[in-house]
Amino acid sequence: MSQQSQEQYQFIEKILKIHVQEDVSMEEFQFFYGGNFNLAVRVKLKSGEFFIKWNQGDHHGLFEAEAKNLQLLEQTKTIQVPQVIGVGAIEEKEYLMMECIPTGGIKANYWEDFGHKLAQMHQKSSNEGHGLAYTNYLGAAEQKNDWNLNGVDFFIENRLKSQIEIAVYNRRIDLQMEETFNRLFEKLPQLIPHESSSLLHGDLWSGNAMVNADGQVALVDPSCYFGLREAELAFTTMFGGFDKLFYEAYHEAYPIEKGFHERIPIYNLYPLMVHVNLFGEGYVPAVQKILNSY
Repeated sequence: MSQQSQEQYQFIEKILKIHVQEDVSMEEFQFFYGGNFNLAVRVKLKSGEFFIKWNQGDHHGLFEAEAKNLQLLEQTKTIQVPQVIGVGAIEEKEYLMMECIPTGGIKANYWEDFGHKLAQMHQKSSNEGHGLAYTNYLGAAEQKNDWNLNGVDFFIENRLKSQIEIAVYNRRIDLQMEETFNRLFEKLPQLIPHESSSLLHGDLWSGNAMVNADGQVALVDPSCYFGLREAELAFTTMFGGFDKLFYEAYHEAYPIEKGFHERIPIYNLYPLMVHVNLFGEGYVPAVQKILNSY
């Protein structure tokens, strides 16, 4: 075992000793790289399997916010999420420890069940409107969640404008594009349905939806907030989309207004602008194309 691996092993052992009240001898452990954290590991003990991820102190509070997100979704009793075991910091490294959800073969009604469950989750609203009581992250991007009773205003102020400011400051986009966004903002109240808020996963794409041991859906890596549910459905189309049975089942359980397909690009300006700020100007043409169409 290399010195780096030895140090990582000892680091994991320290976390386990804090949160597991018994023998922490590791029967198996498997490292994962990438994502929004530096490292993650799946650990098998006699008492069960756990998933731990950590960073080098970057993005302070990211895992604490993710733990709150997971607990928020768990409280809805709609879709399975990993149970949070512990969150904290050791040696300036922040970490999140969760149960490891065992996977299985996909059931025949997986997509219909997923659609119905998400519709059920989206019916959880907040009396305070659109937002969340704490700041969290979409990937490595800080996500402001200041409350707003108006969902369209929330989307403009806390989703688009916050990313545009960063992009202009870092010269990822020019002032002309910023002005084009401002013209779009004037039109949005007429383009987007004004609905009450829904509890959203916030980062719902195929990579964050897994099949549990029962062959049904379980969700990971949430970026929760109370917002416009169409924004969530639009997000699911970003990287290939879900099976059409998912959308049919959702619409059956919680119908959406006509014209949703025309509104998808508007909502996806937010994750695209996050990609501009995290990964560079390669995503600017996709943003420009959407702006040109409106």
